[in-house]
Amino acid sequence: QVQLMESGGGLVQPGGSLRLSCTASGFTFSNYAMSWYRQAPGKERELVATVGRIGGVTNYADSVKGRFIISRDNAKNTVYLQMNSLKPEDTAVYSCMVLIFRLYWGQGTQVTVSS
Repeated sequence: QVQLMESGGGLVQPGGSLRLSCTASGFTFSNYAMSWYRQAPGKERELVATVGRIGGVTNYADSVKGRFIISRDNAKNTVYLQMNSLKPEDTAVYSCMVLIFRLYWGQGTQVTVSS
């Protein structure tokens, strides 16, 4: 079965960096685009970034352009989200997602940006 497992979240000061990882199993990873979403308390879930099957095509939310980088390693079945210049408003639960006839989500990892 499809499984997605995120890691790498934590507490970081404003201006700091974190790298999130999402390791996938149960499907042919290299055949599918992968996305990162986030949900802050009291807010709707929002799309942060998407990477194409081989990593050459990426898209970002305006709020993270120039600060976040999405990438993937198909040999490791893993998608990454490098987050730089973090702001308090980036605080949220970050989840990875894949669409294979339906949406599959990981359990999420908490990112807290605070001094």
